Amino acid sequence: MVERFPMDIPFGWFFVGYTDELAKGEVRTVRYFDEDLVLFRTEGGEVGLTEAYCAHLGAHLGVGGKIEGEKLVCPFHSWGYNTKGFCTEVPYAKRIPPILERKPALKSYPLVEKNNVIWAWYHPQGLEPFFDVIEHEEIGHPDWEELDRYCWTINTNPQEIAENGVDTAHFKYVHGMDAVPEGKTTYEGHLRHSLAEGERTLAMPNGEMKTITSRVETVQNGAGQKYTRIGGVTDTLLMVLVTPVTREQVELRFAFSHRKFPKESFEYTAARFAIALVIGQTGVEGDIPIWNNKIHRRHPILCDGDGPIMQFRNYFQQFYVPRLAEAAE
Repeated sequence: MVERFPMDIPFGWFFVGYTDELAKGEVRTVRYFDEDLVLFRTEGGEVGLTEAYCAHLGAHLGVGGKIEGEKLVCPFHSWGYNTKGFCTEVPYAKRIPPILERKPALKSYPLVEKNNVIWAWYHPQGLEPFFDVIEHEEIGHPDWEELDRYCWTINTNPQEIAENGVDTAHFKYVHGMDAVPEGKTTYEGHLRHSLAEGERTLAMPNGEMKTITSRVETVQNGAGQKYTRIGGVTDTLLMVLVTPVTREQVELRFAFSHRKFPKESFEYTAARFAIALVIGQTGVEGDIPIWNNKIHRRHPILCDGDGPIMQFRNYFQQFYVPRLAEAAE
């Protein structure tokens, strides 16, 4: 029997929510990293992500659980937890069990909020973060549009999604477009940076073919943060947010922002047209049927026009714990 994906869930910073979509006092049930989890925000604004089941008798904290001040309260016996997973209150107990004072009762995840995204650090061995989320000055800037957001659930894993960008040959056969040159690429630890500059001929919304000078910069920051800055007719930022649900399923989000222009302007129309190309058949919608059904070939037979696939795999391998790294080759 063929195993679709021999690799496990990679580690890194991953999207678990948008900052502006989680209100104070809200409790949300989510499933990421092959675990049932609860995402919540206290009345003071602190965000938490913990395992879903109460340490007492196993009630689901996301089903009837509520926020009281700075704690998440279990619906079963009102045990209260803070954002770090510590039990801070057992209302009917004369004395809290000593173990609750020594260590967290619930598994919790390190979180940061940047770029209007709630990022959770996942590591299968529970190691603390050892690199940071990169912040984007465009997000929230008055000269840039609010995020335009899209989401797909796909039966694949983060490495397959990321590898797609260096598979230069598929652009012609899946998307019906010329191969996208990788440009100059550098690898530095957990970072991969590519920059391609030149002229491109694009079909405009009115059908006119126009040659523009373009600049495409892409950065991969660990397994979970990838973004592209596109300069041409207008400046556009794309955040590619891939979060593992299980070993074989991900949520893929594209979040765009571009410079503000009058709605009737050529620049605004061009920006919206470019986004439509990225999310449509010429972009991610063309890839989804492939991702949903392909397997990962550990030792593929490659040709000289395939792009630097093995170089990318060697880079991505670092985001698996050592006992799993060999399977990801």
